[in-house]
Amino acid sequence: MTKQEVKDENKDAEGNPTVKGHVRRRMQGLSRSRMMSAVAGSDVIVVNPTHYAVALRYDPERGGTPVVVAKGTDELAQRIRAEGISHRVPVVEDPPLARAIHATCEVDDAIPPELFLAVARLLAFVFTLPPVLRAAGLVHRRPTTAMVA
Repeated sequence: MTKQEVKDENKDAEGNPTVKGHVRRRMQGLSRSRMMSAVAGSDVIVVNPTHYAVALRYDPERGGTPVVVAKGTDELAQRIRAEGISHRVPVVEDPPLARAIHATCEVDDAIPPELFLAVARLLAFVFTLPPVLRAAGLVHRRPTTAMVA
């Protein structure tokens, strides 16, 4: 079998790599747009000032566990942050917590038990903000991280 015949056989068996790549990019784009639209319904966005952003939704009636609705780094993090501010979602800078959630959770995952206390502190901080400040589109800075033991 020649090298070209092997390539042709692979294309027949697995599909054309160019088409597969196009389909993969399209699916990733659709997933990203779904994630960005979910940011509007989140309760808080936790950020590292420049590199990480994680949007969380907390609904006590649906199981009581906060859920990651969006996460990203660098450019995607900036887009999540801007989308949140445009929809008046509170943005809180807490670099250690943002990195920890980003490293341990995927989109649509519940927060793991190791981070319950830190996320509870964060949500308590956000829910005790006056409604005017919460919807002001400001970046809130906590005096200490929620990760403190």
